[in-house]
Amino acid sequence: MIIAISFGIAFLFGNVIGKWAFIPIILIQWCLFLLFTFRYTEKETRKKWLQKSRSSFGWNILALFIGILPLPLFLMHYETLGIWQVWLPWILLALINPWIEEFYWRGLLLEYTKNWTNWTAIFFTSLVFALSHAVFGVNSELNSGLTVIISTFIMGIIWGLVFKKTNSLRWIIFAHFLVDFFNLSASSFLDLYEKGNW
Repeated sequence: MIIAISFGIAFLFGNVIGKWAFIPIILIQWCLFLLFTFRYTEKETRKKWLQKSRSSFGWNILALFIGILPLPLFLMHYETLGIWQVWLPWILLALINPWIEEFYWRGLLLEYTKNWTNWTAIFFTSLVFALSHAVFGVNSELNSGLTVIISTFIMGIIWGLVFKKTNSLRWIIFAHFLVDFFNLSASSFLDLYEKGNW
């Protein structure tokens, strides 16, 4: 349902405000993620997601490794953040999005699929996580194509596995912050650098 609504918003707002449609898409997604997360989980469950990892730190290193992969992208294109209309949504997205998305995609959905086999649950949640990011390709050339779907699917697999092993979202949220920070989200949504440089 969230994916279908997101595509509707992408087409509707894309016709009105073009590439800036990423803002209403994200805001409406956040509202829906929060609605479902708070409606279908208890406060104690959400606190549990932020507890200290119960497994070896190696799993957290794996989550963080994914977080630093976009660093070269940041180093090559940080100058695209030169005006406040770009850097403000970029930094807000990096600070807020990881919490909301991880509570929904890894927390709520993996909680609701806990009776499935681990790999089935991880595969399913990673697939819908990847498909939900395909919506940004409606108005942005940089975010279109299989590369975005495959990369977010792999992120979902690894972060889902880390959550299953550690029972904690702490380091996954931080890794997600790094991805959102280093991939220059607002700049990429606005196609401010060339796709060939990825």
